[in-house]
Amino acid sequence: MTRPLLISDCDEVLLHMVRHFADWLGTVHEVDFTIGTWELAKSMKRRGSDTPMTREEMFGYLGGFFPDEMHRQTLVPGAGAALAMLAERADIVILTNLEDHCRPHRIDQLAGHGIAHRVECNQGGKGAPVARLVAEYGNPVTVFVDDLPHHHESVAEHAPGVWRLHMVSEPQLAPGVPPSPHAHARIDDWATAQAWIAARFDEGRPAEA
Repeated sequence: MTRPLLISDCDEVLLHMVRHFADWLGTVHEVDFTIGTWELAKSMKRRGSDTPMTREEMFGYLGGFFPDEMHRQTLVPGAGAALAMLAERADIVILTNLEDHCRPHRIDQLAGHGIAHRVECNQGGKGAPVARLVAEYGNPVTVFVDDLPHHHESVAEHAPGVWRLHMVSEPQLAPGVPPSPHAHARIDDWATAQAWIAARFDEGRPAEA
């Protein structure tokens, strides 16, 4: 019998990112970062300036954080224990939007937190790679977890039979990110999320398109 499949994002799902990115920007680059929404460039200003960063500048700083500063990131409470329990009955893939050269760093980073599952890097929408993974694993009952609403829209388009769970694990960020209309549920803590995912596996049926 085909095991269920869990496809999970990493940053702000398994590992905290923006709080550590903000600390690094402030201490190393004198850039003030106000955590509140996923519009990162608009949240970043050089100290003493009221002008937000451009997207190009923002991506430049992200490129400086990944992979060299990934060691700053911390595990989201309950994430490791939830994955360990779910792994007893399901296959797990971590699908993270990082450049491909960051993959070994992400694998080592997660292993350091006791998370040793397949890691795949991606750039752009996650719908197509999710569809490929589902097909590769034999089209099992699948749950996708991510913090970014546009990825849920992408998965809904490319893999409509996948259950979609919207999770924003950073308490400072979650209030500024509305629930995705393309997700089946919004849950921001792993204890509740684990039960919801397990229930989808128990039902043993795909999501309705």
